[in-house]
Amino acid sequence: MVDFGSVSQTDLGRRRQQLRRQRRLKIATVVWQTLAASAMAGGLLWWISQPAWLIARSEQVKVEGNQWLSDKAVRSLVPISYPQSLWGIQPQVLAKKLESTGPIAKAKVTRNLFPPSLTVEVAERLPVAMAQPTAVPGRNSDQQKVGWLDARGGWMPSESYTAQKRSENSSIGVSGSQGVQPQRSLPTLKVIGALELYRTSWPEFYRGLSGLTMKVFEIDWQDPNNLILKTEIGTVHLGPYNARTAEQLKVLDRMRQLPKQLDSSKIAYIDLKNPASPIVHLPKLPGSSEISNPAPTQVQN
Repeated sequence: MVDFGSVSQTDLGRRRQQLRRQRRLKIATVVWQTLAASAMAGGLLWWISQPAWLIARSEQVKVEGNQWLSDKAVRSLVPISYPQSLWGIQPQVLAKKLESTGPIAKAKVTRNLFPPSLTVEVAERLPVAMAQPTAVPGRNSDQQKVGWLDARGGWMPSESYTAQKRSENSSIGVSGSQGVQPQRSLPTLKVIGALELYRTSWPEFYRGLSGLTMKVFEIDWQDPNNLILKTEIGTVHLGPYNARTAEQLKVLDRMRQLPKQLDSSKIAYIDLKNPASPIVHLPKLPGSSEISNPAPTQVQN
């Protein structure tokens, strides 16, 4: 007869040995995999830390989509310090920081591996006026430079725009109910005065200004108590910028037919400080006091 008890004990012993071998094999596999993963991670860290994967100079930042700003100007706005690890750069963070600056409306940043570089694709805010500051002692030197303004009050120095495009462009002012058209030409509208005097008011003021159907060539903001416009129908005094300025601009637009009623050369300036009662000031005659005549109550549209 077969001794089933002894057979069972033998089989159990063999199974125990098999299980011990399997456990040892699994442990060895885990250890090997851990060592291999560590070696790969270490190698990867060593690989990405090599100088070949550094953004060491601004020339490694490629600029695309810019029509107004020079490549150098856009690179100067990219908030990174050199040298910078390509892998440590966060493209979305850079894009958001670029979009927070004045002249950049939209930005997209992409990392490139071969060769290591960044591609910055931008959509610019169009310049709408030249900002010509007045010299004020003690003011920051950057604020005394001639620059360009966009519709939101973003400022960039004039040298930020490519000389080639500047030479190719023709001159335009502010005119037409559509405002400044997205033409590839730099505007000739000029704003004179300290930027800090009007920067916060500029977006709202420019919205009203761009709705005019007459050309405005110059805005003199040097005196906060008297905003002066040079327009195609003559010089206009608005007084201080306030809640009535939007209405003053609407009244000014209704006066666009004034040259048909009165020779512009015979107008010293138009006083619109009170938009309900505009006054046309005539030039002072030799040997007499200045003559002021009220503008026609019925203004032709």
